[in-house]
Amino acid sequence: MHNEEDTIQIFYDAIQMEMPNINSEIDFHFVDDGSTDQTINILRELAEKDSHVHYVSFSRNFGKEAGLYAGLKQATGDYVAVMDVDLQDPPELLPEMLSGVQSGEYDAVGTRRADRRGEARVRSWFSSQFYKWMNKISQTHLVEGARDYRVMSRQMVDAILSLSENQRFSKGIFTWVGFKTKYIPFENRERIAGSTSWSFWNLAKYAIEGIVSFSTMPLTIVTVLGMLSFGASLVGGTFIVIRALISNSSVAGWPSMVTIMLFIGGIQMLSLGVIGRYIAAIFMETKRRPIYIAKEEK
Repeated sequence: MHNEEDTIQIFYDAIQMEMPNINSEIDFHFVDDGSTDQTINILRELAEKDSHVHYVSFSRNFGKEAGLYAGLKQATGDYVAVMDVDLQDPPELLPEMLSGVQSGEYDAVGTRRADRRGEARVRSWFSSQFYKWMNKISQTHLVEGARDYRVMSRQMVDAILSLSENQRFSKGIFTWVGFKTKYIPFENRERIAGSTSWSFWNLAKYAIEGIVSFSTMPLTIVTVLGMLSFGASLVGGTFIVIRALISNSSVAGWPSMVTIMLFIGGIQMLSLGVIGRYIAAIFMETKRRPIYIAKEEK
């Protein structure tokens, strides 16, 4: 959660209403992703009233992926449910999701939005295109409309936590670790209160992170562009030389300058495409920075 002072109590009460339908003891592990409102104070009060409520508060905003990782790391139960606190994830699905995992038939039961009613058409179109192209360029298949909202077995959670990579994209990680997963469709829901911190630009950056984490296709495209540019330099150079020999109408020095620039530019793009693949992977992981820093825990 990030700046969710208006939704915490509503979320807590909604889960309590589902308790009679859930044949398990529940612990709450709230993750405060560096909120600047009264989120942490509300969590403190809730934890004082209910011993099953726990929380971790970050020293600053580390982002959605760090929050997910922290929540999974804090949770100690045999089954773990990941939910957003804004109630866009329907609590009434929890009993069905939990029973599907408890039965042993599935290792995880997730959810996906069957529609995007209430969402801007442009945003919906870009989201649809992301899933479409991501599945084409990556070996990790993503279910369109899939939410992070899911119930997982302890074994699957431990497998996810074993991937301690810094550049995380949970939707891809949930699929990459394997395990048998079922998806339950539900109609799109609006936030129960407050306002989202996810702008179109934030979603675009998140999509780029997902592509970079689970596909090397962008680097391949850069390499191909370098090869095409290099080829174009050869064709262009040949054309310029022939034209100069036949008509001699070119400005002095211009043909050789353009040919050299195209040649060097093509070689540079080709080299960056190959070397960048290794540097990008090494650079982010060799820093060994923690995924998050906790300021307060209970």
